Amino acid sequence: MAQNGVQLDRETFSCSICLDLLKDPVAIPCGHSYCMNCIKGFWDERDEKEIYSCPQCRQSFTPRPVLLKNTMLAALVEELKKTGLQAAPADHCYAGAEDVACDFCNGRKLKAIKSCLQCLASFCEKHLQPHFESETFKKHKLVEPSKKLQENVCSRHDEVMKIFCRTDQQLICYLCLMDKHKGHDTVSAAEERTERQEKLEGSRQTIQQRIQDREKDVKLLQQQAEAIDRAADKAVEDSEKIFTELIRLLEKRSSDVKQQVRSQQKREESRVKELQEKLEQEITELKREDAELKKLSHTEDHSQFLHNYPSLSPLSQSASSIHISPLSCFEDVTAAVSEVRDKLQDVLREEWTTVSLTGTEVDVLLPQPEPKTRAGFLKYSREITLDPNTANTHLLLSEGNRKATFMSQQQSYSSHPDRFTGWSYQVLSSVSLTGRCYWEVERRGEVSVAVAYKNISRAEGSGECLFGQNDKSWALYCDNNSYTFWSNKVQTPVSGPESSRVGVYLDHSAGILSFYSVSETMTLLHRVQTTFTQPLYAGLWVYWPHGNSAELCKLK
Repeated sequence: MAQNGVQLDRETFSCSICLDLLKDPVAIPCGHSYCMNCIKGFWDERDEKEIYSCPQCRQSFTPRPVLLKNTMLAALVEELKKTGLQAAPADHCYAGAEDVACDFCNGRKLKAIKSCLQCLASFCEKHLQPHFESETFKKHKLVEPSKKLQENVCSRHDEVMKIFCRTDQQLICYLCLMDKHKGHDTVSAAEERTERQEKLEGSRQTIQQRIQDREKDVKLLQQQAEAIDRAADKAVEDSEKIFTELIRLLEKRSSDVKQQVRSQQKREESRVKELQEKLEQEITELKREDAELKKLSHTEDHSQFLHNYPSLSPLSQSASSIHISPLSCFEDVTAAVSEVRDKLQDVLREEWTTVSLTGTEVDVLLPQPEPKTRAGFLKYSREITLDPNTANTHLLLSEGNRKATFMSQQQSYSSHPDRFTGWSYQVLSSVSLTGRCYWEVERRGEVSVAVAYKNISRAEGSGECLFGQNDKSWALYCDNNSYTFWSNKVQTPVSGPESSRVGVYLDHSAGILSFYSVSETMTLLHRVQTTFTQPLYAGLWVYWPHGNSAELCKLK
């Protein structure tokens, strides 16, 4: 059967409803043929209207035609199937506006399933068969359907570009190689592809490794989030329990004070009432004696007067007047309770930094690059003050506890376990530092600008309390003419421009600590890359003589 005939047969022996080869073909009165199930289903939907028409010519029939299988047509379809007839393509097999169309289809074109880089054409399934059957086409390179095949053709010579010019980094044809690109470094496109493919695979491996790393990071972050939830829930539960106990203790103390005051009130009222009754009894007795004296004083008979006068009881010694002193017992109770309140407030105020969530920040942010300008550093600036309880007695704190000045005469600080003693003329900040922080120190004379863990030793002795002389602190020593970095007793000379101001940048989670000389520009003096296991505190070590100072600058 000729090719055109086969195409005609496809259309002739296809059901116009399902677009597939006829199955159990039936012919309706107008002469058109359909699959029995297709036309039945079409008419079943129109039973209510009692009008039955042909889906193609729209001719109507009344009553509904009786359908009988066309055995001759069915046999013909089966015979044609054996000779290679295939079903008519469904609409979704035809090429749309966004599809690559077969270059060899006539009329309505089918979708291409492959493009050939040698033929520079695209083929549907039917027209692609020669590439599988003919030895001539089997060596052709087939790729996914592409609309950009003409990009492989040289615009100057209309030849396929199979050569890559490394000198000009472009594809060329063999004629370009003998003309414009003569003498250039060239290779076949396949060779260049192979080399770049290796690089691409290396890049992919790097990306895939990074994906795996990031997936691990995501998993770690999820675990961290779950740990944070558990820790926060436990902290809330424990703190509520502690505060409940504290409230109960305060309520009990309040009840005790109330009971003591009421007991004292009863005792004092009983004593006053008893004294009052005695005084009232004395008044009654005095009034009686006064009445007898009055009666005697009015007796006109002198003899009777003299006779009764000796019988009068001598007047008892008059008691001194009662002195009422101001009540102070209850005022003393109020004063004592007020003193307890003030002390409790002081304790809460001083110790609250250990409870504050500022010191428990969980820094799980991805690493950030260190700023390049002072304006960039100032985005992370922190308002830092010095803790008076840590200051050595030779340091005078001023400027709102931001400045420490060395004094020959010791200052009258109260005793405190956090205080640096002896010749460790040091002081720590009042708040801990986590996350990313930046601060600046204005110095005069010899000063060490440092960071340290809170558990650094405070007592003079082995030197473990000195900044930079242990594994709990890092310090930049600043003299008038030089810088030296100290850590764990190791000294590192540092070069840089002299400046009275030192900038400190801390990225706690990344383990980065950087010191800068700050003037009109910022110059990196020294950078530390390590792992910080605890929150850090800013530290200052001010050396003698008298008047040397270091001040935490206000940056906002």
